[in-house]
Amino acid sequence: MKEKLRVGVIGAGRWSTTAHLPGFTRSPLSEVVILCDLDRELAERKAKMFGIPEVTTDFERVLSRPDIDVVDIVTRDDHGDGHEVLTFAALQAGKHVLVEKPVSHNYRRVIEADQLAKSKGLKTKVGLTFRYAPAVMMMFEMLREGFVGQPYIFNGFEQNSQWLNPDNPADKRIHKVKPVGEPLMGADLSREGIEVGSLEGYGAPTIDIGLELVGSDLTQVVGILSNMVPFRRRTNLDTERERINLDDADMFIGECANGALYSMQTSFVTIGNYPGIEARIYGSKGAIITRLVDEFGEIQTIKVATPDAVEFKQLEIPMRFFPPGYQKGDRWDTVFYGNLVHNFMQEIVNGGPENQGNFAQSARVQEVINAVTLSHREHRWVKLPLGS
Repeated sequence: MKEKLRVGVIGAGRWSTTAHLPGFTRSPLSEVVILCDLDRELAERKAKMFGIPEVTTDFERVLSRPDIDVVDIVTRDDHGDGHEVLTFAALQAGKHVLVEKPVSHNYRRVIEADQLAKSKGLKTKVGLTFRYAPAVMMMFEMLREGFVGQPYIFNGFEQNSQWLNPDNPADKRIHKVKPVGEPLMGADLSREGIEVGSLEGYGAPTIDIGLELVGSDLTQVVGILSNMVPFRRRTNLDTERERINLDDADMFIGECANGALYSMQTSFVTIGNYPGIEARIYGSKGAIITRLVDEFGEIQTIKVATPDAVEFKQLEIPMRFFPPGYQKGDRWDTVFYGNLVHNFMQEIVNGGPENQGNFAQSARVQEVINAVTLSHREHRWVKLPLGS
């Protein structure tokens, strides 16, 4: 393997700048050699910021370069075809792939992408960001060491208020001209027609954490999706609010194959600071609560309790759980994604079967999302796995 993996990044927006590019820059195993975005001016500005030698507006230019080992897809994907198209194209070109969620809105297509990657000997990674938070990595290690014992109950929770203000546009992109020809988000105003939003946003990586903690698949779920802020601006260029039927708050409960109970609430209109994720696991020997909330100068905390010491006490997170180049005061996204990127680079360089947070795991998460959505639309419990 080369001294450094050569990386092509597709997407130069906010998340690319605060999470992906800092991660690749700080990892000693990677080098970003080309940055692609439809907005060339934006790409050039970000390339200069991170010392990237080449920019392009054509993703085919990235995929056709034989010297590129890894393609990172960090584009906006509101309707589920952008990530999917780029992912399959990158795999066909023989590149290891990191892609933001969702790979596809349909879990079956994620399975197909996973099968394609494996047939070509390629490794994959999905932006299930929060499993790479140092506090969650420590939580997973404690779980493997038996601290929790038999898992009984998982609670997942998202509190953040980034879309509480109805003037915060539903479309996060910064448009210079109004988009035309795209399907309208949340155009079906029926209860059953609500468009999935929060559940597939920070809901996905929180579901991922929960599945890891209970150590089991879900066998059935029942859930509800709601639209608490029905009128909002559609884009940054709109001055008037309009009705957009988008899931901005949801809940579901489920039963696991090993008997554990599973509950989730996600919302981006709940008052609290970003990212606002909390994961709780209760078992026969112990309990762990991890909060990924930027509060009072802390970006994360981990607390534990046992049957003979039931008051939760906070633990210090060892430095070995932090990514290369970590500096005290780093933003949460830089820290968490720094671990994700470096972990992926290590998996590729080391070879072997190790590949966490891959397309197979993403398909597992997406199947739960699809099942909860079906439960809402059909007002019933839905069994897993879903049928063909």
